[in-house]
Amino acid sequence: MTCPSMLRRPHAVDVLRHGIGSGHGHRVVRAVLDRETGRAQLARYAMVGAVSSALYAVLFVAVEGAGEQPANLVGAIASTLLANELHRRLTFHAGGRVGWFTAQWEGGGLAALGLVATSLALAALDHLADDPGWAVQVLLIGAVTGAVGLARFMALRAWVFHRSPARGE
Repeated sequence: MTCPSMLRRPHAVDVLRHGIGSGHGHRVVRAVLDRETGRAQLARYAMVGAVSSALYAVLFVAVEGAGEQPANLVGAIASTLLANELHRRLTFHAGGRVGWFTAQWEGGGLAALGLVATSLALAALDHLADDPGWAVQVLLIGAVTGAVGLARFMALRAWVFHRSPARGE
């Protein structure tokens, strides 16, 4: 059941796609969001990455008291769920051809590799420094995630959200 107030509010994807106002900035944002070129997809991928990374950082800091590995897991799961859905709808405009479960399963599998990489990086940092603090941990995870992100973009584009000519698209 949908909350009636939600019916009156635009969805975040619609706001991003159609803009909030008018003017040159609105046209530039809309041009980037509507194109299907690799550059436009990469720009949208980076925007989604920034939003999901912010969610990750907030959750990591909020849960860090339980330890860096549980905080990493909570942040990774929540940010991956959000990112996969935004990539499906916004980055690759695949909402009509790739279902939610498929996007989460396949995109989540790719994200699991990133989780392994960040977990190993955190373990190495923990081994090298007694108490590096949450800021160093988040920066390390950001660097590792950025490196993994480019490979993930290419895999999502080529495999998970690929436009198959065989399907007439």
